[in-house]
Amino acid sequence: MIFRKMVQYMLMLGLLAFLTVFLLLPLFTVIGEGCNWELIVEVFRSPVYREGLLNSLCIALVTTGIVAVISLALALLYDRYDFFGREFCPVLMLLPMILPPFVGALGFQQILGYYGVINTILVQCGLERVDFLGGTGKFWSICLIEALHLYPVFYLNLITALGNIDPALSDAAANLGATKWQRFFRIRLPLLKSGFLAGGSIVMVWSFTELGTPLMFGYNRVTPVQVFNGLHELDNNPLPYSLVLVMLTVSALIYLIMRRLLSTPAGAAAVKGTMGSRAEKLEGFKRFLPTLAFAFTAFLSVLPHLALIGSAFSLRWYGTVLPEVFTLEHFDNALSNPLVLPSIVNSLRYSALAMIIAVFCGTLTALISARWHLRGAWALDLLSMLPLAIPGLVIAFGFLGMTSEYAWARKVFNPVENPLWLLAIAYAVRRIPYVVRAVGAGLEQTPEELENAARNFGAGPVKTLCRITFPLIGANLLVGGLFAFSFSMLEVSDSLILAQKSAFFPITKALLELSQILGSGAASASAFGVWAMAFLAVTLVSAGILLGRKIGAIFKF
Repeated sequence: MIFRKMVQYMLMLGLLAFLTVFLLLPLFTVIGEGCNWELIVEVFRSPVYREGLLNSLCIALVTTGIVAVISLALALLYDRYDFFGREFCPVLMLLPMILPPFVGALGFQQILGYYGVINTILVQCGLERVDFLGGTGKFWSICLIEALHLYPVFYLNLITALGNIDPALSDAAANLGATKWQRFFRIRLPLLKSGFLAGGSIVMVWSFTELGTPLMFGYNRVTPVQVFNGLHELDNNPLPYSLVLVMLTVSALIYLIMRRLLSTPAGAAAVKGTMGSRAEKLEGFKRFLPTLAFAFTAFLSVLPHLALIGSAFSLRWYGTVLPEVFTLEHFDNALSNPLVLPSIVNSLRYSALAMIIAVFCGTLTALISARWHLRGAWALDLLSMLPLAIPGLVIAFGFLGMTSEYAWARKVFNPVENPLWLLAIAYAVRRIPYVVRAVGAGLEQTPEELENAARNFGAGPVKTLCRITFPLIGANLLVGGLFAFSFSMLEVSDSLILAQKSAFFPITKALLELSQILGSGAASASAFGVWAMAFLAVTLVSAGILLGRKIGAIFKF
């Protein structure tokens, strides 16, 4: 017993050491490098950097507002009504996440371009063309494409929160004479604060620090792009570190403000009783109305993906609603490009290694928190969730600073010579929270008595884990591993910043390089993006089927 506890504490200390070195140390490196008061003052004094911060914050606010409206309406429909096709909605809501928004921006340009689909329809209706991608049009296009990509995160958190509300509370209010709207604003909406906080925090921080989409649209007056453009002069000008520090501070303030506004008072949370949800069954044509709402939202969200597919297969798509001639030439061009095949191999190597690290660390963290109940386990659980609150751009810059400041890190994690371990660990650290939440949910649903019974019959701790615990949470382990692998394959910030040599480019860096080639570059990048989209689609649909509505727990702080 004492030996087992010693081993458990040693494993916990090892995890704490790992997260300290590869999460806190990069974070403190950014703080140390960027904590130059003259440069910080310069950031706020410069009209260019002030405009970048303001634009980034406006993008975050507008995107989160759009996401909140879409997600709340759909979540309430799903929770309250039993309608046609309701069982397919969890998978349908995951469709926007099958492609990073910066890749979807390629398709969005085909839709909103000056000679794109929307303008072609306007001309056919006798109206003038609108420059959606010029001036302020870029701002709104970025907000829209990010909102259409991120609303599933908010929606899944709201669905989880709605599932925890006891319907007896609404019944009691109705018995006391409360109207439908009074019950909504006085009971359900206040109890949804946890879902708003969990989903809204992620969406707002994510959209505030999103690098790929503004970069693809050529919208340079935002802080993430200004940081990325400053990489070329990082040796002589440490200003990008100060910009990253300002971003980190603003992100923390966003979370703290939202937590202050949306925190639920102690004792106010209501857990659903055994009676469960009582969805109202719709009859007649009404049973199709929620289905249409979900289908229309899903259609809007996959429009960039459809446009990407159209661009990949079309030989000519200019000034028309649909492509005129179809071809496989762009796929051949993409395959023949020297960046493509090596980038696929590189991403497979980085992501497979990242998945192994994330699954090991995440599973061990979940066991320590949910099963072993060690002293100080709360600190490990909190530390493992920290990557959800820290922008990926900050973590990437921290790893870059760590390799330049510490000789031991430069020898092992050289971003120029071979960034294999650097990228794999950076990917893994950002995906550990998904594994912790997925495995933790499985452990909470698995009776601990089964493991105790195995031990009573003489099974050791390792045998109990392998023969009892892991088979019972196999689906959760699979989902955590799928998320860690697939999202690592299409990681943006770490890939764009840490992969500096073309021989080591992962998929997303190769996609960006392809899209910037004049002529057929955008079409070849679209063809490459279709492969990536198909791969991630299989992963997310599998996860949606395995976890259903409980998949929202993965996207929680």
